Amino acid sequence: MKYDLIIVGAGPSGAFTALEFIRKNKDKNVLLIEKGSPIEKRRCPKEKTKKCVNCKPYCHITTGFSGAGAFSDGKLSLSPEVGGDLPELIGYDVTQELIDYTDNIYLEFGADSKIEGIEGKEEIKEIRRKAIEAGLKLVDCPIRHLGTEKAQEIYKKIEDYLIENNVEIKFLTQAKDIIVEDGEIKGVIITDSIKHKTEETVYADKVVIAAGRKGADWLENLCVEHNIAHRAGTVDIGVRVEVRNEVMEKVNNVLYESKLIGYPAPFKDKVRTFCQNPGGFVSQENYDNDLAVVNGHSYKDKKSNNTNLAILSSHNFSYPFNEPIKYGIKVSELLNMLGNGSILVQRYGDILDGKRTWQKELSRSNVVPTLPDAVAGDITAAMPYRTMTNILNFIESLNTVVPGFAGTETLLYGPEVKFYSNKVELTTNFETSIKNLYCLGDASGWTRGLMMASLMGVKMGNVLSNK
Repeated sequence: MKYDLIIVGAGPSGAFTALEFIRKNKDKNVLLIEKGSPIEKRRCPKEKTKKCVNCKPYCHITTGFSGAGAFSDGKLSLSPEVGGDLPELIGYDVTQELIDYTDNIYLEFGADSKIEGIEGKEEIKEIRRKAIEAGLKLVDCPIRHLGTEKAQEIYKKIEDYLIENNVEIKFLTQAKDIIVEDGEIKGVIITDSIKHKTEETVYADKVVIAAGRKGADWLENLCVEHNIAHRAGTVDIGVRVEVRNEVMEKVNNVLYESKLIGYPAPFKDKVRTFCQNPGGFVSQENYDNDLAVVNGHSYKDKKSNNTNLAILSSHNFSYPFNEPIKYGIKVSELLNMLGNGSILVQRYGDILDGKRTWQKELSRSNVVPTLPDAVAGDITAAMPYRTMTNILNFIESLNTVVPGFAGTETLLYGPEVKFYSNKVELTTNFETSIKNLYCLGDASGWTRGLMMASLMGVKMGNVLSNK
């Protein structure tokens, strides 16, 4: 069968492309291909087992309708300053307009109307003053917090809307390759994502690839095989830090999420905070190559005694090595090896003392880990020296803004790596060097996070509607 539009990946970018396109083109045939399950069938067994069982053939936290967004902290960043490099491609004013438009769609499907980080202007000034003193930049960013459990409800409504409006969704279906003839896209080769026994070619006038972070490695290989113009981007490697809520109380109350950027000595690499979760829970994600990486969740109703956030160090490569995704994978594999397949956790004070952390030390700490199956060990034995130095110096600076952040019992979990480093060359309408082939979201290398990925889909739906 030939479709008017095929979308590969039902994460925020893919789902919002389908949503915006079908609202303007109810007579068109749209196929949405998703490797995982419908959102209502996505279940992480860790809720019962209390430890990761490394689900096969894929991790339900990262794969399925709405992608990793369904199990993320569920925060919409309402500023073009946050969420990747998309404003450099389409302009800051256009990006802000799309943020406002996309935000209204989330409200339409049930998002909380409350916006965090817009009150307490005097308190924000004081936090900024301390950040300047520490050599850090505080990025103003209003936040709409969906919550992990509420995000799933919202995306379920979007999934239902697409199905009710005749968008064909092939779940448990994996895109294997694309068909290109004379520099123009013709179709997609698909297979079942469980046993890979069946293979089929579906055709379309236009194809959108929105494979998410989960599909970044696959997309890079696709670019190489079909000569799709792309370049090596940035790889972010770091840790997830967990402290008691009391330490972060002021920042949590005033900003909800403090987005801080620094360039610590001696290397002056960009280091930033990311995905702050007040009263949240540290979580684990698994990739197809059995890679375990750490993340964070934040629920609307369910709260812990801790706040967690990521500290990420950005690294760029050019010559003679220019494969940042592979570099991030190797670092993660080494950390996984030391944790015997599990996430490693280490106390900040032990790092400064040059020793590993032992489980008995964690059991008597004020900061009780919210990732119960994390293994106490030595992150510094696997983390690259440059990255670890960046992180430690950034934590020291952050302690000026948040006294107590660099406490002895502060927990560092690793690895936290963001696999969006391959950057596809795109026009302002998101078309690749292959005619009628478009690329969106985190896999494209242009976005990081729910809002930017979603609005990229909204713009894509509008662009396709006008062609």
